[in-house]
Amino acid sequence: MSNRCPDLVTMLSELIATPSVSCTQADWDQSNLPVVELLEGWLSHLGFCTEIIPVEGYPGKANLIATLGSGPGGLVLSGHTDTVPYNAERWRSDPFKLLEKDNRFYGLGTCDMKGFFPIAIEAAKRFLEQTLKQPLIILATADEESSMSGARALATSGKPKARYAVIGEPTGMKPVYMHKGMMMEAVRIEGKAGHSSDPSLGANALDAMHSVLSELVSFRNEMKQNHQNSAFKISEPTLNLGCIHGGDNPNRICSRCELEYDLRPLPGMSLDNLREDVSRRLAPLSDKFGVAITTEALFPGIPAFANMRDSDLVRTAEKLTGYQAETVAFGTEAPFMQELGMDTIVMGPGSIDQAHQPDEYLAFDQIKPTVAILEKMISQYCL
Repeated sequence: MSNRCPDLVTMLSELIATPSVSCTQADWDQSNLPVVELLEGWLSHLGFCTEIIPVEGYPGKANLIATLGSGPGGLVLSGHTDTVPYNAERWRSDPFKLLEKDNRFYGLGTCDMKGFFPIAIEAAKRFLEQTLKQPLIILATADEESSMSGARALATSGKPKARYAVIGEPTGMKPVYMHKGMMMEAVRIEGKAGHSSDPSLGANALDAMHSVLSELVSFRNEMKQNHQNSAFKISEPTLNLGCIHGGDNPNRICSRCELEYDLRPLPGMSLDNLREDVSRRLAPLSDKFGVAITTEALFPGIPAFANMRDSDLVRTAEKLTGYQAETVAFGTEAPFMQELGMDTIVMGPGSIDQAHQPDEYLAFDQIKPTVAILEKMISQYCL
């Protein structure tokens, strides 16, 4: 396949046709390298200096940094190359074949968020023959939908370096300056099996889990009382008791029980401190019930993100889009870009309502306005 950069629709079609599911379950998880290599070929053909960086500890996963121009500042247009798993039987078309219908592009990743790359590249094409005073960087990351290993690796390595970053997640081109964090945690209880006719023969993990649930509900209520941010539609941190599994028969003392929950902290709340708080609250229950209680993070977690409401990039995005900057409850790679020292917003075409859904789509009428806005941003921050 030629590296020559094609038109926007062809780029989108080829990206959608290249599977790159990331998932914590090994039987779903795929490499993102074919997508990264597609982007690298197109961008290098356009004159970008490109670097494919393997993500240490994650075989088959890589980030791409593509840079046009040089200088100490500049603008990053960032997206992730992976998609969530999919239910092919629930799609009305092939998830990996771009379908143009009803003024929409259908396909897995059109909205979240492979569709951002052809739009960003189309905006960049206008500046290929101009001398940039500050660099334009197109960044493509790995595993946003699972571990965020790509963004974490970049933050650890200290690159890319720029002054501003736009993460093109689907927000309907409304700038987002703040979002909650995300934690997925497990509580595991090991008791002792025995005949149900005599409770003294065992240690019931389900009995202990009943008290664990009570402690977590109390913790949720305390967080609601002690932490509020009126900028969010749901102003308090949330804790969702997601799934529970335990026991094997009614006439056996339950020897093992597991709970998994989701916690969405507000900006200013430390993920490590929250984990320590939960562990401290649950520790006394081990002795009370004669069981072993362990807690585990199912993935490292996403810190909450908060930019200044009046930062230069936020004000610029508001002026260009006509929308007031807002907050969202879902997590993104924004805190990792911010860790690199960049004035960061989340803003991209499409709706989060279409993300992670069968028949995912990107509406035609989102594309040209997004290209135009990105062109103005490149002009302002790179020329």
